[in-house]
Amino acid sequence: MPDKKFYTYILLTINNKLYCGYTDDLKKRFESHLNGTASRFTRANKPVKIVYSQEYLTKTEAMKEECRIKKLTRQQKDKLINFN
Repeated sequence: MPDKKFYTYILLTINNKLYCGYTDDLKKRFESHLNGTASRFTRANKPVKIVYSQEYLTKTEAMKEECRIKKLTRQQKDKLINFN
């Protein structure tokens, strides 16, 4: 059985806002954002696409990266997204 993977991701919304989160199933999580069942923020700000994702071996690593990214300015987040 393969090891479980975790992801930190950033979504771009229809009104050009960014949302950062973590998950163990990127496709399923994005679908729940589209359906309006993942978070209050993406229910109010419809997601368009995943603009950044990074894979981690542990949930802790993914959560720490999510926390780090959330502390970045919009300019720093844009720079991070453009490098990937």
